[in-house]
This record gives sequence, C-alpha cells and structure tokens, in this order.
Amino acid sequence: MRLIGLILAMTVFAAPAFAQAPTARELARVERILDRTPLIDGHNDLPWAIRDDHGGALDRIDLTADTRTLTPPLHTDIPRLRRGGVGAQFWSVYVSADLKGLANTQAVFEQIDLTRRIIARHPDTFEIADSAADIVRIHRAGRIASMFGIEGGEAINNNLALLREFRRAGVLYMTLTHAQNTEWVDSATAAPVHGGLTSFGEEVIREMNRIGMLVDLSHVSAEAMRDVLRVARAPVIFSHSSAFALVPHPRNVPDEVLRLVAQNGGVVMVNFNGPFVSEELRQWSARRAGEEERHKRLNPGDPAAVTAAMQTWDAAHARPRATVAQLADHVEHIRDVAGIDHVGIGSDYDGVSFLPDGMEGVDGYPLLFVELTRRGWSDADLAKLAGGNLLRALRAAERVAAQGR
Repeated sequence: MRLIGLILAMTVFAAPAFAQAPTARELARVERILDRTPLIDGHNDLPWAIRDDHGGALDRIDLTADTRTLTPPLHTDIPRLRRGGVGAQFWSVYVSADLKGLANTQAVFEQIDLTRRIIARHPDTFEIADSAADIVRIHRAGRIASMFGIEGGEAINNNLALLREFRRAGVLYMTLTHAQNTEWVDSATAAPVHGGLTSFGEEVIREMNRIGMLVDLSHVSAEAMRDVLRVARAPVIFSHSSAFALVPHPRNVPDEVLRLVAQNGGVVMVNFNGPFVSEELRQWSARRAGEEERHKRLNPGDPAAVTAAMQTWDAAHARPRATVAQLADHVEHIRDVAGIDHVGIGSDYDGVSFLPDGMEGVDGYPLLFVELTRRGWSDADLAKLAGGNLLRALRAAERVAAQGR
C-alpha cells in the first residue's frame, strides 16, 4: 500500500463523509498500522455477485480495473483493495437458502471453485490461507490472504461428513444459517422453530471446534447465539454484524451476547450495511420494502409497473445517509461492552446496497480508522480492530482443534 494512493483515494470521497478531509499525517499513521497488522475483513460477497449478477463469467470481470464501470457495478477490485489496505479477506461462498439438500451443497462447492479461480488468476495479489500463520506470512509477502467462509449451514445437508469435507476444501468458517431456519438452528430473520440450537446443532458446534472451523454467529437468532456460546470450546466470530443497542436490527448483536462473546474469547466483526448502522436508514429501508411488496401484489406479472411505482416512491422519500461516524459508534459500542479484544471488521461488501458515505467500496476502510484516531484510539487498539483480534481467535481455535485430534 502506498500513501500517495491513499491520499488520492481519500480526496475523491472525503468531502461528504468528513467535515475535515483526512490529512497526510493521519493516513500515514493508518498505513503504518496496516503494514504491521493485516486488515482482515470477515465477509465479502464478491464471488456471489460475480455468479448472480455476471453469470459467473470470469472472462468478463477484470479485477485489475475499476469494477464500478460494470453493469451492475461491484464494490471490489484489486486497485481499490490495495488503496483500502486490505491484508486478508474472508470470501463468502454464499448460495441462496432457497436451494435445498444436495443442490445447496453442490452450489457451495461451485462457489469455492469460482473463488479459487479468481485467486488463481491473480497470484501476485491473492494467496489462499488456511491458518493464522498463513495469513501473517502472506501479508508480509505483500499479498492478500484469501480464506473461504460458508454463509449458511444448509450446505452440510445435516451431515457431519460434509462439514469435514468443506473443512478439507479450505473453509475456515461457517455461518450456521442465513435468512431461513435450518433443521438444527434458528435464523435471526425467520420465525423461530427450535428455540435456538437443537441437539444436532450442538454436535455441529463440537465438530467445528474439533476440526478447526470457526463458528460464525452472524444471521442466527439471539437464542441460538446464547446456545452456541454455552457449547463452544473455541472462540466464535460474528463475521458481519453490528451493535443491536444502537440499531435494533435482528442481525445485530445484543449487549448480553456481547458480554458472553468476551467470556468466550470471540470477535464481533462490524458490518458496514447502512440499515444495520443507521436506525433512520433501517426504518426507511423497511418502509421501502413494504411499499415494493404492495406494488408487486397490485401488479402481478408486471415488473415494469413495480419499477415505475418505486421510482416515484424514491423521488418522494429521500434516503437517509449512513455515516462513518455512525459506523465508528458501533465499533466503539462493541469495544465498550465486550472489550477491545473482541471487535473486528466485516464489511459485507458486494452483498449490500447501502453503505456509509465515502465507504462505498473496498478502498473505504482507512476512513473508519481515521475517524477512530480522531476519537483517541491508540495504534495498539487499532491494530487489534484491524486483524489482531481475529488472528488471536483463530489461533485459539487452532489450539482447540489440535487438542481434539
């Protein structure tokens, strides 16, 4: 990462995000921190965006160029990853929970393959990591360590053998569910059917601990969070969740759970998604979704009419803006409740529509760090946020796995 690249990037989007643009001195401080400690992002949906929006056609996606020019645009490309100071990335190998049974399993393996092919196309930039030591080594070599995270336990098809096969394929974490309940755990965004985690779900957690796969509690219900934290022997993560006390979205983490995460040694990696960060934007987004559903029911089979109606609604209802300051508030709240050792970064880039001003792509991370430096954060604490905490949790999970074999 070069300071001049950061400065040029910041001057492009600093005005709406900051009252005062980042200074060269502030950016140089961030650069020093991220040179020493890899910035580890817990969740990026680029593989799904390429599959879903661009037909999985890697020949048509040039990650060495500005992907904002694509239709639809992407949040991620290599120049912006470099400007953002990213040192390691968990790539989400998500597929829709609407896929059931072995069809879901197959699609996840296809996403792992797609991600491996992305990495193989850019060997000077990316290298697959399978451990904390790998992440550190790859970062020191000037490349971006790349890891896989399954987003949805549907993929294991209620089969621990498939869980083990995913670990052998390089998967370092699994989000236990996504928008729907599985047969063994409740989702945060579905009506509960299990009251948390089932007895088989407990087996899944124990096996994940044994094989060294991080348990990811983003997307699970608060009851399931508590159940997992009761069972888990290794630190858990929330790969992309924010603070419920600030924005009461069910995808965010309640304070009582934050305290349990501290006892467990886990890490909550803060999500940049605007409706998770700004209560005003959450309310606006919910109203918009309701209006869209109303027009779909009024105009069945006529998507053009729905689009026109929503354009009229959007013109009459200005979208609230999420800010870097609000994002920093979530980081500080998690720090204040769980402790400085239990907060990280999980952007959800290429998986969300609304992002804080100035942070609309993977070059935006330094703005958050500058905001925190202005709030008095030390270099040591910023390094923990960037990746030090995730490395500690992963090393602890590796020790648990070594003991269990």
